[in-house]
Amino acid sequence: MIRALQLMPFILREKPALALSHGSRSQVVAAYLLRIPSVMIFDYEFVQVVKPTWVILPEVVPDVAFNIDNRRIFKYPGIKEDVYVPTFTPDSVILGDLGLKGNELIITIRPPATEAHYHNAQSEVLFNAVIEHFGQKNDARMILLPRSKTQEIDIKNKWPVLVSMGRIIIPEQVVDGLNLIWHSDFVISGGGTMNREAAALGVPVYSIFRGKIGAVDKFLEKTGKLILLENIDDINNKISVVKRDPTSRKVGKNHNKTLDSIVSTIISLMNPDHGST
Repeated sequence: MIRALQLMPFILREKPALALSHGSRSQVVAAYLLRIPSVMIFDYEFVQVVKPTWVILPEVVPDVAFNIDNRRIFKYPGIKEDVYVPTFTPDSVILGDLGLKGNELIITIRPPATEAHYHNAQSEVLFNAVIEHFGQKNDARMILLPRSKTQEIDIKNKWPVLVSMGRIIIPEQVVDGLNLIWHSDFVISGGGTMNREAAALGVPVYSIFRGKIGAVDKFLEKTGKLILLENIDDINNKISVVKRDPTSRKVGKNHNKTLDSIVSTIISLMNPDHGST
């Protein structure tokens, strides 16, 4: 509620015709209080959301997952990461910036969102087991992307030897996430977005998220683009430890039907004749 109140002076000054966000509950609340129609785009049906005027979802998410009038629900093909992945251009400079060599096993790891309302403690058990497992491999370099400074400090305190040996690398500055994923041999993550970015790029990805599995992740798992790690044994049994050559692959530059679909829906909702029913 505090964030919603902080938004209100800006909204009153700028007088927008439509409130548009990807998952901002605060914006929807502020828009509701100021009687501004709102559109929320999101792709995880178990997130706690207040009711916006309209929602835009991936086609694979069922309408019945929400207590929302079907007339207010719009769908788009693909996943949200398909909006921006087609424009991605790899840059191998990142390897030198992180002190990585071409013959090392590069693993990008995103810890679980321990402060999120959907967090499941089992994700932390899997995360710890992953670090211990790959920390024993001399040629493995784990690029960790903590979610907060507190989480970074906790990781450094828990595995000081792996950090000092360079087996755990925490970038000192913000890095291009897509570029890091592209140059990784595989990704292990407790977060949805990084998992799906890897899937969209065709990079092997393993999820340690143990909350309620959403329709998008189920779809990616069914199509072989994402593998769910459900217990510690899966770390040994499901992860394919293979050195890959990113230069042998090409990033697609095809027409972006996902983006086109979302934009056309938003434009239609801004039409005064559309109404808010």
